[in-house]
Amino acid sequence: MRQHLFPEILFHHQLETPIGTMLVITDQQERMRALDWHEYEDRMHRLLWLHGKKEKRDFELQTASLPTTIHKALDAYFAGDFVPVNDIPVYTAGTVFQQAVWQALRTIPAGTTLSYSALAQKLGQPKAVRAVGSANGANPIGIVIPCHRVIGMDGSMTGYGGGLERKRWLLAHEATSFSP
Repeated sequence: MRQHLFPEILFHHQLETPIGTMLVITDQQERMRALDWHEYEDRMHRLLWLHGKKEKRDFELQTASLPTTIHKALDAYFAGDFVPVNDIPVYTAGTVFQQAVWQALRTIPAGTTLSYSALAQKLGQPKAVRAVGSANGANPIGIVIPCHRVIGMDGSMTGYGGGLERKRWLLAHEATSFSP
């Protein structure tokens, strides 16, 4: 049984991007709670539900305009300025380990990649490669928490919730700003 009588109000937004319709969920404090792609809306709702369950909270989605600061930061990202997304406030309800992985993901600079193994090493848990991969896959806020920057140890493209083509596009997009 849920502890709260009233569901938390979250806001649902759509943003057209060069790689498809992005869905963004924010809360009343203008923190990003989820970011996914239109064709993966069911997964986004499932992740929101799982995160809410951890906090014993239900949520209700309402359609609203995207907060200006978040809209500008995402527009800047797709225009080639990757710094503003670093300042988007986020809120997730993952486990302590997931939170640590997601925080570490935000330290990977645009235009670079890191292997799951290197990320586990960075967290001081070199044997937690699979757990890092699992936490990466449970990330509810793609791009802002840049799980697309994690690749296989051999440099191969590994799974991405938005599809490998989007992952390739995002990595190429970020790399172009660092070309001579």
